[in-house]
Amino acid sequence: MQERKNRGPSPESLAAQGGYEGDGETGAVVPPVHAATTFRRAEDYGPPPQGDYLRNASPTGSHVEELLARLEGAEAGLVFASGMAAATAVVMSLRPGDHLLMQDPLYWGFRGWAVDFCRDWGIELETVDATDPEDVAGKIRPGRTKLVWIETPGNPVMQVVDIAALAGLAHQAGARLAVDSTMATPVLQRPLELGADIVMHSATKYLNGHSDVLAGALLTRQQDEVWQRIERHRSQAGATLGPFEAWLLHRGLRTLFVRVRQASATAAWLADRLAEHPGVEAVLYPGRPEHPQHKLARRQMPEGFGAMMSLLVNGSEQQAVEVVRNCRLFVPATSLGSTESLIEHRPTIEGTDSPIPRNLIRLSIGLEDRQDLLDDLDQALRQAVG
Repeated sequence: MQERKNRGPSPESLAAQGGYEGDGETGAVVPPVHAATTFRRAEDYGPPPQGDYLRNASPTGSHVEELLARLEGAEAGLVFASGMAAATAVVMSLRPGDHLLMQDPLYWGFRGWAVDFCRDWGIELETVDATDPEDVAGKIRPGRTKLVWIETPGNPVMQVVDIAALAGLAHQAGARLAVDSTMATPVLQRPLELGADIVMHSATKYLNGHSDVLAGALLTRQQDEVWQRIERHRSQAGATLGPFEAWLLHRGLRTLFVRVRQASATAAWLADRLAEHPGVEAVLYPGRPEHPQHKLARRQMPEGFGAMMSLLVNGSEQQAVEVVRNCRLFVPATSLGSTESLIEHRPTIEGTDSPIPRNLIRLSIGLEDRQDLLDDLDQALRQAVG
């Protein structure tokens, strides 16, 4: 008992109680929503402890930032109005002439924005196969490369990237490593402990977990000059998360561990059974032994492989679309990480220039009964493919 007390509460306990010790005035176990946009200064006209204006800082948002920082082992955190607002803030901390090395493929919306922004602002963007450290080593430019951006597991082909290896390469070249860890969450992966400098989450997804909040988060290893630029950008661009959204995100985090573990267990069960289905050409899931980075995933994600997977339908693009249309329990909708299971044909979403296979469908596994989910996919595949 003494040893447990010395090391403090586990991440599970922190999340379950929201990292909140209760309201000193009322005893409430849930923090209030501070909707105020401006805050009274002290008698000496000094600024209030958490900022004088909502665009700079939010008392409600601070609860979330502190909890996320503790869960990720970070020195500090910031929450944003969306995942894109968080991700773009990191890239916008670069200077004209800097070199950005970015994993490809990754989330198409961010990739498209980065291409346009870097072209317009004189930042040299180069893509890389982040699963191959030799490719990264060959493209990184000591002194010029300032940021290496990766996403693991990657969306939507589920590649896994060696965070520790790429952190070493980035640091040798004087660059920072940023990791989009949205699909893994701090339940399954802790990039800062593996050497990353910044972790990004689309908090809309698993961190909130209820399809009712648009939010993003950044966590940092150290509050250096780059982090200060990111913090200033959030305030000046008006990208701060609103108080009610921050309160909802804080609420969602309380069930993060049970949700992610349950959904991940169901996903692993489904992946094994779908791999034997005649209507499936391949299951893209890091937990499967045939996944090209399975051994790395076992080492880097020791608590599980996540609740996201993609299927290559054993048929044409049109048949893949029909699988989505035939589902009765899976919801045909964009996003991931909520209680309901979602399915979508990613090439339709990403457009004709998408590099992903045309027969790929992406699944976000929720909290429904696993046999119900399997039965739904089975009947959808049999109708579409036979």
